[in-house]
Amino acid sequence: MARTPNSPAAANTNQRVTASRPTAPRPTWRRLRLIPLAIGALAMGLGLWLGLVRLGLRLPGGMPVIAEFHGALMIAGFLGTLISLERAVALGRWWAYAAPALSSAGALALLAGMPAAGALAFIAASAILLLASLSLVIRQPELFTVVLAVAAACWGAGSLHWTIGSSMPVLVGWWLSFLVLTIAAERLELSRLMRPPPLSQVTFAAAAMLVLLGSADGELAGERAPFTALGLIGCAAWLLLHDIARRTIRQSGQPGFSALAILAGHVWLGVAGIVLLIAPPGSGAFSYDAAVHAIAIGFALSMVFGHAPIILPAVIGVRFRFTAFAYAPLVLLHASVVLRVGSDLFAWVDLRTTSGLVTVLALGGYAATLAAASWKRSPRSPD
Repeated sequence: MARTPNSPAAANTNQRVTASRPTAPRPTWRRLRLIPLAIGALAMGLGLWLGLVRLGLRLPGGMPVIAEFHGALMIAGFLGTLISLERAVALGRWWAYAAPALSSAGALALLAGMPAAGALAFIAASAILLLASLSLVIRQPELFTVVLAVAAACWGAGSLHWTIGSSMPVLVGWWLSFLVLTIAAERLELSRLMRPPPLSQVTFAAAAMLVLLGSADGELAGERAPFTALGLIGCAAWLLLHDIARRTIRQSGQPGFSALAILAGHVWLGVAGIVLLIAPPGSGAFSYDAAVHAIAIGFALSMVFGHAPIILPAVIGVRFRFTAFAYAPLVLLHASVVLRVGSDLFAWVDLRTTSGLVTVLALGGYAATLAAASWKRSPRSPD
């Protein structure tokens, strides 16, 4: 298996890789990838709509029964499908595509009002993703591949908690660990281009372990969340110190934009940890909501903004020409997180609704920017 090249060219392009170079797919397989990708986008769109309904905005249809699936659609239906599809492309094995297929099927089950079937589909998807991740561990036994496998297991653990009736904060804690550890592990891989000291892997592993301990203890459903808080702060500090984005942010165009989005996301990961320290879940404030959305929107969606122009060409074969207009939705995204966290901590109910609208505008604006850029794509080159 090809390893990530330790070269200036790799640093300059800031390409995210997963221990494998995607093999050249047949056109039919590439078209089939669009199905889970489209369903994942649908899950995101409906998840956002349900989020606005939950925030009190009066939308057509009132409060639908599936409004409680807002988090599941966004994390498992959208981000889970996106992550597992990217992993399948990177691995280049046909069976790995079962993960995004199952995950997208789970999203459709939720939309049909069948949460039990959706949860089982997510469990199966996470199991395939875990197998794909373990195959990477066997081929390249390093810390980042091990953490990727652990992250996949976290997705399955959260989905399993759903089937046994655990409280929403418990399963969300596992799902957030899935997002945090997946993204952190992939950034850990690229950090090798910064040549961090050997001890840095120990500190990374310690921070990841704290996040896992917090999930295992169900801290987001309890009075305090010390392990989760310290783990998030530790991961954020490590990433801000060692991420290759610190170097590429000095560049213009797409590399600089992606680096800015990535580093801003790391800041929100740290903010989530700080919120859980100063206003723990049992304090009576909306600290749980603030921490969850600082991670899910501020951290995870920032990575989507930063990586979409890099990952989508490998997935769908369309290349994007960077435009400075992309900065506008990025600014809106982070403004929405400021509003969400601030309104949660100070109980400004109206601003919470406004924050949701700004998030939708940011994502819609970025999707429109990418769509417009795709019309000016460069000639397709072999993968």
